[in-house]
Amino acid sequence: MRDSFGRVTDYLRISLTDRCNLRCRYCMPTCGVKDIPHREILSFEEMLRILRIMAGQGLKKVRLTGGEPLLRKGVDRLIADISRIPGIEETLITTNGILLSRMCGDIKNAGVKRVNISLDTLDKEVFAGLTGTDRLDDVLKGIDTTYDSGIGVRINCVPIRGINDRELESIALIARDREIDVRFIELMPIGLGAGFEGISSGEILERLKTAFGGYKEVGKESRSPAFYCSFEGFKGRIGTISPMSHKFCESCDRLRLTSDGFLKLCLQYPAGADLKTPMREGISDEGLERLILETVKKKPLAHSFEKGELTDRRKMVQIGG
Repeated sequence: MRDSFGRVTDYLRISLTDRCNLRCRYCMPTCGVKDIPHREILSFEEMLRILRIMAGQGLKKVRLTGGEPLLRKGVDRLIADISRIPGIEETLITTNGILLSRMCGDIKNAGVKRVNISLDTLDKEVFAGLTGTDRLDDVLKGIDTTYDSGIGVRINCVPIRGINDRELESIALIARDREIDVRFIELMPIGLGAGFEGISSGEILERLKTAFGGYKEVGKESRSPAFYCSFEGFKGRIGTISPMSHKFCESCDRLRLTSDGFLKLCLQYPAGADLKTPMREGISDEGLERLILETVKKKPLAHSFEKGELTDRRKMVQIGG
């Protein structure tokens, strides 16, 4: 699949649910958001139909997100079904880690080889204040259990000034004694995130250099926006993802499918297409394929968050991670 600028799109992030067991302050209001009625959520069969069509047009990588994807019953069966689709090379999950300790065996058996775990703090009080829960121990247990199971683990941390900015060195140390990648992601001003101040990747690397000494640049992996570094004495890598200071829109290869069936082209803009309604009205596979390909052609060239433009008013939990 190619957009009008010639970029190849072979990566789809699917939000399995808009429900979450955390209330992260930059993602969801403390009172939550109005849940999408169950009947309006895409069924697994509808998701698989979309994936088969997109795989026929070059889709290679699928990431399951939420909300919290492990809240969706039967997620292991869905993973197994996705893994059997010809052309799909990777099926991955991004999770908050709370349910991982009891589910990592199921998702491993279904075919998941790597999990991204969101972790913004190691301080129990900060965690409770940031997420609205006291379940940090569950997340840490999930990291340990998943790593010990042989599934690859990547930690995603969003540095926020005045919230967790004093802990970045401590979080980086997760990568010292285990082959775990710790990635620091610049905060994007999406939904409630616009009310917080992020920290640039450059500042983060300077701080880590001061704490741990010089680092060797490892570079980027194929199809990943993360830039990796290797610090002496660390078994794992430190990564930075810089959508604000070094935006990577020119190589963007991804689309998002929301839990209610909207194919979203860019995090900033509302552009995209409703796939659920045509499917439920009986569109043929050929018609659905045309709709998807025509929609991909409308993908914007780049976001403009740096200009302060906010054009999609939905919260991140409603879009999908």
